[in-house]
Amino acid sequence: MYKVVGIPGSRLTRVSWMLEELGRIYVIEKAMPQTEVITRLNPSGKGPVLLDTHFESPRIVIDSAAICSYLADRHPEANMSAEPGSLERAEIDSWLHFVQCDLEAPLWLKAKHNFILPEKMRLNVSEVTKFEFGNAIAAMDARLSNKEFAIGDRFTAADILLGHAGSWARNAKFEIEFERVNAYLDRVLARPALAAARERDAQFKRDGGT
Repeated sequence: MYKVVGIPGSRLTRVSWMLEELGRIYVIEKAMPQTEVITRLNPSGKGPVLLDTHFESPRIVIDSAAICSYLADRHPEANMSAEPGSLERAEIDSWLHFVQCDLEAPLWLKAKHNFILPEKMRLNVSEVTKFEFGNAIAAMDARLSNKEFAIGDRFTAADILLGHAGSWARNAKFEIEFERVNAYLDRVLARPALAAARERDAQFKRDGGT
């Protein structure tokens, strides 16, 4: 069984979405950032954290991109990654880095200056984040071209991170001006596994349990 530790509705949803795509059993343990529960598992104090309890000593994996990549490798029968050393694998890994370094960076920067940082440290970063996000989306549009999914006609872990970041951008009212990107996001965000993950998050919040 897998245990996912963090805040439901955050980047944790990427992990639960991945687990739903894989058809794996998992539980969620709520833990706020910088608490003792999270810091014991990840010294940075950030979630989500995956505990893989299929081993005598549970494996601990941190960072949502690393977790999704790990799960894809653990369950190759789902065909959500590619052979290490292959061009497809390099392309998937490239997309995972793109999401965290380019696509979600302006989203996170704006969130920090809107409501996370101490008020005296907040700046108006709207123009900077709009510019950086626009550049990232333009690059995403060019890379996607007319492909159905990130690497072609096969849904992979890269699509989970791209889809989740795209959903975050839409919710935060970042404008996506490219028709192909919006069509791509509509496809990946309509997946039943994501609906199941979101329902799991919502149920957790309603019940307040693990």
